[in-house]
Parts: sequence; C-alpha cells; structure tokens
Amino acid sequence: MNPPMKLPMPAPPLIYNLFPLLAGPFPDWIPHLERAREMGFNHLYFNPVSYPGFSGSLYSVKNHYGFHPMLAPEGDKAAGRALAELLKRMRGTGLTPMMDLVINHTAIDCPLIEHHPNWYAHDANGRVERPGALHDGHWVEWGDLATVNNAASPDRDALWDYWDRLVAHHQNLGVQAFRCDAAYQVPVDLWRHLIGRARERDPRVAFFAETLGCPVEDVIALAGAGFGYTFNSSGWWDYQEPWCLKQYAETRPHAATVAFAESHDTERLATRVHGDTGLLLARQAFASLFSTGMLMPMGLEFGSRTPMNVVRSRPEDLDRPLDLSGAIGELIRLKTAHPVFCGEGPMHAVDASHSHVTALQKDAQTGSMAALIQVSRDGQRGVPEGAPPGWQDAAEVTPDCLLLHGAPLRVWVRGQAG
Repeated sequence: MNPPMKLPMPAPPLIYNLFPLLAGPFPDWIPHLERAREMGFNHLYFNPVSYPGFSGSLYSVKNHYGFHPMLAPEGDKAAGRALAELLKRMRGTGLTPMMDLVINHTAIDCPLIEHHPNWYAHDANGRVERPGALHDGHWVEWGDLATVNNAASPDRDALWDYWDRLVAHHQNLGVQAFRCDAAYQVPVDLWRHLIGRARERDPRVAFFAETLGCPVEDVIALAGAGFGYTFNSSGWWDYQEPWCLKQYAETRPHAATVAFAESHDTERLATRVHGDTGLLLARQAFASLFSTGMLMPMGLEFGSRTPMNVVRSRPEDLDRPLDLSGAIGELIRLKTAHPVFCGEGPMHAVDASHSHVTALQKDAQTGSMAALIQVSRDGQRGVPEGAPPGWQDAAEVTPDCLLLHGAPLRVWVRGQAG
C-alpha cells in the first residue's frame, strides 16, 4: 500500500497551544483565540478535552465522546455544540483547529477495557498493562493508564475502526489538524491507515507526530506513513553541543519540523531564564527561526511562571506579569517575511569570531537566500553589533523587540528567495 500523499501547507504552521484547563469552558476560549490570531498564529492547538478517568488527567481519557466536566458545565450536548461553534469561529478567523489525538493508551477505568478486553495489552498474569517510563534508573508505572494493543490485538480490525471513527467524529466537528501524542508508540501501519482515511474525507487535513526522544529511524518511518510534521528538540539545545544540528540534518530530508521554547510538559520559560525578558525573547526568537514551524503555549506571551498541569491547572493559574504579545507578533512577522525561516533548508555552524557566540547559517530550500543567526551561549553577554565577517553585504533584520530588551540574538539575511 502506498503511503498517503503529503500535501504542502500554504504557510508554515505557527501554532498557539491553548491549554484547556487554563482557558476554561469553551465560550471562554474566544479571547484567547482572538489574541492568538492578532499575534499572527495560524493554528490553534488544544490538548485533550475528553472526559478523563479517575486521575483527572487530560491525557487519561475515559470517554472519548464526552467532555472534561470543567469544560462542559452545562453537559456534554451543550459542550459539543459550543465546541463545534468555536471551531467554526477559529476557521473563520484564519486559525486551523488542531487537537491532540491520544491512541496509545486510555484511562485504566475506561469502559472499553470491560467491553473490548482484547484491545488491550496484558501481562503474564492477565493484568492489563500500564505504561510507564524510567525515572532516575527506576521504572515508574503510570497507574491511571492502560496500554492499548494496537499492534497485535486479536480484534485489530475493530480496534482500528474505532480510532478511525474517532478521527472522523472530530473532523466532522471541524478539526483540520491532529497532534498525535507519542506517535512512535503506535504502529506505523495504523497511522498510515488513519491518515489515509482522514485524507479521503478531507485532503487538507494535517498530521503532526510527537516524536521527542525517539530514534531518528522512527521519525523517518512516521514521515513515510504520511505525517507532514514532527516536533524537534531544539528547545533544549545549549547552542553548542553537536546533537541538535545533527538531528536536524538527519530528519530534514524526510519531514518538516516544529520548534518550541517551552511546552505544556516543560518548565515555564520565564522561570528557566529567571524572569529575564531579553533571554526569554531570544529563546522564543530562536524557536521561531530554527525550523519550518513553531509552537508556543498560552502564557509565554505574558511571561507566565506557573507551570501547566494536566490535572490541577485552572484559569486563575494563568499569571500575567507582563505583556509580550506585540513582541511575539514581531517575531512571527520576521519569520513569515523571509522564506529562509519557513523551511528545513541546510543549516550549519560558522565562525562567530567570539567565543561566547554561536553563529548558524541557514540556507533557503530554493533560491539564493541565506540567513545568519547569532546567539550568545551564556546569556550574560550580548552579540556584538555589526555584520560578522563574510556578511557585510547582508541586511540586519533583528526585530526591534529584541534590541529593546537587550536579547542576545541578532539576525541577518541576504540573497533572493526561489
């Protein structure tokens, strides 16, 4: 079977992550999506909104067709209508609705375990397996989750059809893109099946694979299944170790990637940089310019420090010590004004002539355009003014917001787009 055709997007995905527990009931999302559009984002991604299991975690789904009680104070039917109307409003304002798709596990108290036990993995004692992860060298089991046996269920066709109908349900509501959680833990053949079926219903639908921490071979395999985008790990880069550019070089021929400076799973960026606005903007600028797409979670534009929590977060936890919405808009305009920042063109380190500075040259995928990004590795010293050696013919395009806040990052562009 041939992999589903990957259709190019008209613009790089600029993704605003609206965190449901911070936004509240669906009608309360409207100011957030309007702010996202004003900043220049073109995708509105929201984490799971389904009814959770006993733990209350957004990622522990008990009923795929119900809604989290906090988001649906008037019941599921009213919430379904409100969400459909909200998705319509997103599309009308130029935001592509994008949601999480979690199919590698369910809540341990999900009724599917009783109704379809063969859909789940079981241990030698017949107990439903719970996923987990290594923490400090020890295996930590997630007691609120149950592992779905997508690869070898004896009732595989019915299980895969269940997932297909779930995708179709959300497409019918108005979802046009899916961020697939832990995509590398799901069989490639299942993704190929789901993506192919989804594209039969809507050829424009886009799939993003969450692949952080998995081998490059898995990223390549998922791209072959029809994923248009994966997420890269540049947010953890110290601007010095070789791993980041190595990963970029290995994956860029196969799939476009999306960068982020923080996510709902990480420490808040404002906390990480100890409230230094210049450092925060430098890291966000780097995420905007590094690869094809960019994701930013709600709150970064306010310098929020309260971490997002998939169980406990509530709207009052969205702290707003400052407003950087205008600066985020400047960074987005810089990205979209120069095609070199909107693709996975070749990128390599060049001589910065300063020991504390990393200089990256990024070439456009077509044409002669090239960009130079210079960033201070220690964050304590800025990037020297003036074009570096070999770039005297380039135009500096560093946004005013970076200069105003003393952000240790500067940008030059030269050449023509293809």
